[in-house]
Amino acid sequence: MRIFTSILLAIILTACSKETPKSEPIVRPIAWSKVSISSLEQVRTLSGIIAPVEATTLSFEVNGKTQDVSVNLGDSVTKGQQLAQLNQRTFKLSLQSAQATLKQTQASYAEAKNEYQRYKTLIEQKLVSQSGFDNAKAAYESSQSAVDVAQAQVDIARKNLQDSTLLAPYDGIITKRLIEPSQQIAAGQAVFEIEGKHGLEVQVMVPETLIRDLSKETNLSITFPVLPQLSMTGHITEIGTRAESANAFPLTVVLDDDHDALRAGMTAEVKVTFEGTGRTGYRGPSIKVPVSAIGADLEQKSYVFVFDEQSSKVNKRYVQTENVINNQVLLSSGLSEGEIIATAGVAFLSDGQTVTLLDPQTQRFN
Repeated sequence: MRIFTSILLAIILTACSKETPKSEPIVRPIAWSKVSISSLEQVRTLSGIIAPVEATTLSFEVNGKTQDVSVNLGDSVTKGQQLAQLNQRTFKLSLQSAQATLKQTQASYAEAKNEYQRYKTLIEQKLVSQSGFDNAKAAYESSQSAVDVAQAQVDIARKNLQDSTLLAPYDGIITKRLIEPSQQIAAGQAVFEIEGKHGLEVQVMVPETLIRDLSKETNLSITFPVLPQLSMTGHITEIGTRAESANAFPLTVVLDDDHDALRAGMTAEVKVTFEGTGRTGYRGPSIKVPVSAIGADLEQKSYVFVFDEQSSKVNKRYVQTENVINNQVLLSSGLSEGEIIATAGVAFLSDGQTVTLLDPQTQRFN
């Protein structure tokens, strides 16, 4: 038994005397990018509604009963085309009556003028009294005024006749028809709505915090939720000078192009990109890095890992974040242009860890 114990102890001592081999440190390959400076941009997406550049509600300027309706909903029309007409009989009779009255007053005027000229000659010869001359002159001036009034009545009657026919103000499409044959129509009553064919615009409300950064020279990017593949540009044509609901200002953006799939009433998203301040109030140049390059500690302080080319190690460095735009984080401090940072897997890195940089070809497929 003593011999067995001695042998076992010798084996244990021999095993303990052997050195445990040291494991080689793992060198992790990292995705990386070089830091560059850019402007501190802010992007706001504002929702708006597509509308035609030209849109008008049409109505008659006179009362009457509908005699003819020439177009229907969805019809294309050209400028000057007849859309509808009221019964013409009353308007024509009114014009004829006014013209007859004008002729009568013109005849009376001619007679009064001759009488006035005769009295004017006689009074110079002192063959008539002053009162007789004054009466002739008053009759002449009165008949002249009567002619002017009668002529105005003719002009009004002629215009009413013209206004009893409704014409298209421009090339467009009928979007609403609110009239039927034999319907009694009041002056100013809406009978059609027409949209022009001269492009589309987006009507959007802009918060008061953004309105000062916009002008009529500003170009904007516009997308459409129902047409995710379509992106267009537009330019501002109108900026409201007075805030409306929720302290927002009306803004009109005309699309620079057209597309057959776009319709009035669709939703559009206007992207406003402008120089601004960060969340800390910083205004100036910034560093743009991928969101995946940013880590956060227990105190929610942001950091990145900066690669040291001499030691091939990454060093943890805290940075000041300002804004996030399209999966890019804008930083105001903590990095310098040209430095190399890890852009992926920062949660698995540690301060002072030895790493190697993935070659660009490998990064492209990761």
